[in-house]
Amino acid sequence: MRESALERRLVREVEKIGGECLKWTSPGNRGVPDRIVIVPSGRVYFVEMKAPGKPLEPLQERWAKRLKALGQKWYKIDSEIGIKRFIEEVMAA
Repeated sequence: MRESALERRLVREVEKIGGECLKWTSPGNRGVPDRIVIVPSGRVYFVEMKAPGKPLEPLQERWAKRLKALGQKWYKIDSEIGIKRFIEEVMAA
């Protein structure tokens, strides 16, 4: 499955639980996660979407470390199973 198809699926699944799955672009800050997910309880998640099996780029790895160091929730999703697990975790939190 292509990254773009996975990303559309993530948007639909987040919307089903009443959340927003916003595309994130940050001029001058390459490597930021693809999506910011905001759910009704006020929790925020940063999500990097990848094609199945594709590794993170070095700048993406740095952003993941930076966001986690700031106490933020960061996820890499590269499969439909990954989307399902992400939604389950969000719902359980």
